[in-house]
Amino acid sequence: MSVSLSFVPKKIFLTRGVGKHRERLSAFEMALRDARIARYNLVNVSSIFPPHCELVDREEGLGLMTPGQITFAVMSRLDTNEPSRLVAASIGVAIPKDPNQFGYLSEHHAYGQSERTAGDYAEDLAASMLATILGVPFDPDTAWDEQRAQWQVSGKIVKTENITQTAEGPEDGKWVSAVTAAVLLP
Repeated sequence: MSVSLSFVPKKIFLTRGVGKHRERLSAFEMALRDARIARYNLVNVSSIFPPHCELVDREEGLGLMTPGQITFAVMSRLDTNEPSRLVAASIGVAIPKDPNQFGYLSEHHAYGQSERTAGDYAEDLAASMLATILGVPFDPDTAWDEQRAQWQVSGKIVKTENITQTAEGPEDGKWVSAVTAAVLLP
């Protein structure tokens, strides 16, 4: 007897958070609390935005969840305890115009990048992955704004966006954790 475990998300929401603590794991927990997803059993998955899936706001998504539920998420995280060290965690989203086609979620984390730089990079990464499967020509060495215009002109990518969290290592040597997530829901 075979059992089907098919689960294709119908909704996705984006969230972010930052946490500080003397222990690295506790800083991560505090970041998850700040992102409001600490009460769920998070399972990391790869980066596909499913066909016919709706991007909803965080409040709507959280309203569909129950504490303790096993929850799939694409997550980006970066921690540091180095004073003044800047960390960034970002999720990029690229959704195709055709709802029958899947899109992409990308995770990016980096040291020393501003919120805008990290966010643009993650968004560009997701859009680049989607463009390659849609047959949209692009030059990866072209500036982000030129690529965005090219994808919009093609009419095949309907939406790109990102959610990014940055944090700076505290001077007292405590840990700081930056977290972003795309949470996938039934």
